[in-house]
Amino acid sequence: MNMMAATLSRKLPVSRLIAHARCIQSTVTWQAETTSGVKPFHHQEILELERPPEVTLRKLTDKYVETTRLGDHTFLRVDPRALTLLSEEAMVDMAHLYRTSHLKQLANILEDPEASKNDRFIATEMLKNACVSAGMVLPGCQDTGTGICIGKKGQYVLTDGRDEESISRGIYNTYTGKNLRYSQVAPLDMYTEVNTRTNLPAQVEIYATGSDRYDFLFLAKGGGSANKTFLYQKTKALLNPEKLLEFVYEKIQTLGTQACPPYHLALVVGGTSAEFNLKTVKLATSRYLDTLPASGNEHGRGFRDLELEQQIWKLSQKTGIGAQFGGKYFCHDVRVIRLPRHGASCPVGLGVSCSADRQILGSITHEGVFLEQLETNPAQFLPEVDSTALSEDVAQINVNRPMAEVLADLSKISVQTRVTLTGTLIVARDIAHARLKERLDSGEGLPDYFKQHPVIYAGPSKTPEYMLSGSCYGVYWPHDGWANGSVRGRVSEGRRKYGHDCQGQPE
Repeated sequence: MNMMAATLSRKLPVSRLIAHARCIQSTVTWQAETTSGVKPFHHQEILELERPPEVTLRKLTDKYVETTRLGDHTFLRVDPRALTLLSEEAMVDMAHLYRTSHLKQLANILEDPEASKNDRFIATEMLKNACVSAGMVLPGCQDTGTGICIGKKGQYVLTDGRDEESISRGIYNTYTGKNLRYSQVAPLDMYTEVNTRTNLPAQVEIYATGSDRYDFLFLAKGGGSANKTFLYQKTKALLNPEKLLEFVYEKIQTLGTQACPPYHLALVVGGTSAEFNLKTVKLATSRYLDTLPASGNEHGRGFRDLELEQQIWKLSQKTGIGAQFGGKYFCHDVRVIRLPRHGASCPVGLGVSCSADRQILGSITHEGVFLEQLETNPAQFLPEVDSTALSEDVAQINVNRPMAEVLADLSKISVQTRVTLTGTLIVARDIAHARLKERLDSGEGLPDYFKQHPVIYAGPSKTPEYMLSGSCYGVYWPHDGWANGSVRGRVSEGRRKYGHDCQGQPE
């Protein structure tokens, strides 16, 4: 008799022991029946693409790779220089070039009779930006982003084991050697930070696959679009058409224009964790998941809901926000991904890729090192457009006047109105604003010149040697919120002296 049975026999009468034994027998029988009906094991990759992303690759080199035979398998040996070269070239191309599909979407706005004149103006300016940045000197946006690399390394790929370091070195080479901005700040303690002056650290994630190749997705995520990434912890109650569309319509309006629409919008419903949901949002905004299946299965396969994508795209048009202040093109397109979830949790993620739409694919195979071919001739998408057809009303504002007069003129202008600025502007961004707030909190007040001139809320990228400024955008009016319109850094004196305009996205 085991100890448990001995204990029961001392405390329970025989009749109770018999009843207890019958209960145990019944439980064992039920467990046996349940076990015999267990669903067979089936491995399901949650983000299982039906086919690889469809892109054209260009060969960077056939150096730095070789094959070697070990036992029954052929392995691909990758020199660290291949990883450095690939990441360096990826960051250079992303900062200056765009995918052809993205540029076509901008061109489509100009051909759409339903597009507002503001939509057309913004699309035209962005195509102009693309033409300037394709010169490979000024980046397409002042915020050249955080360097991100997601790698899928086959088990038959051999490296020196320091892949993250080699990839980071390539990112370092680009940010220190080109006219890009250093945006990464390192905490010395909880409250003290310093700029790393290299744009490192990068975010590098490497996953294992069963192949003999090394595939990559590189991104450069700026603060604007990163700050428009949201997680909502919802419940099963959201999962009906009426409630979900009502929820989405409310939330997409909170995105606003700060991240520079038109957006590539992604909605992800479900996920085995909050962090997996948001990772899927990032992949969806880069169109990396476009070849997911269009339906789920009983094993938990993630899928694209193509019908809901179109419904939400039409909702985005109904907002009236458009491509920055009035119109139809708040979004170029929408991706909706449905994932499996824990029954007691329903994470919903929302995010965008902004007008500085930066992602690029790369691969290392036995044939060499390859990188996605981005568009080098964006001018083909830029038709000759009469500027008078781009907006019904362009307000001319001279800011070299008392601020009260400037603000009075601005108060008469509707939010959809394009504004042309003439005069002196101050460049300042988050760190400067924090310093100014410290002055206000301590009773010192603002310096007079901050009261007398508008502030460009901008952090320009590095200035090329022969130019007036690096890429920059944005404008802020003291005490009266954001001014609306495109600011391309056109400074008459600088244009006469240097013969060019500053490059930058409209804000």
